[in-house]
Amino acid sequence: MERTYTIPLRSECLKVPIFLRARKCIKAIRNFTIRHMKVEDVKIGKYLNLKIWERGSRHPPSKVQVVIEIISEKKGAKELKFARVELVGAPKEVKKVEEKKGLAAKLKDKITGKDEKAEAKAAEIKEEEKLMEKAEEEKMERAKAPLPKEHYLDKKSDAKTIREKQFMRDHREQRPSKPQAQIVR
Repeated sequence: MERTYTIPLRSECLKVPIFLRARKCIKAIRNFTIRHMKVEDVKIGKYLNLKIWERGSRHPPSKVQVVIEIISEKKGAKELKFARVELVGAPKEVKKVEEKKGLAAKLKDKITGKDEKAEAKAAEIKEEEKLMEKAEEEKMERAKAPLPKEHYLDKKSDAKTIREKQFMRDHREQRPSKPQAQIVR
């Protein structure tokens, strides 16, 4: 079951100090979901959480449009029922389902020596080695290339900074020290 709601958050976040507002909004979303969907367990989606915390803990949005979906999963003998809350228009995350191989397929792979994971890792290692070789070749080419000549303006700016330092040093000596209090008799 899936429903779309606009959850008002302003009235809830004004009840707490300013530095706790985003946290209170998350709790308000949980309570809203529990009240409207009649579910005990609530999971807040990644994109909704990012939206709430987008402007920091002090300035959460005043209202949020969400899609609430009730999901029931079977784990062993128990059936777990929970609600997933996500922003409207956020991409859905799909769990990857691993294919279960039968005993015959496992034995066949062992006998033939096929291991898909090992082959994939070997291919990745070869690609990384090629990239490393290319990087080393580029370094060697850069080392062989002559260095560019310094621009004449760079030399002038260095001379200018040296002159400024000398000027400041000379004038610091001439500058009188702090005036001392004069004793009047």
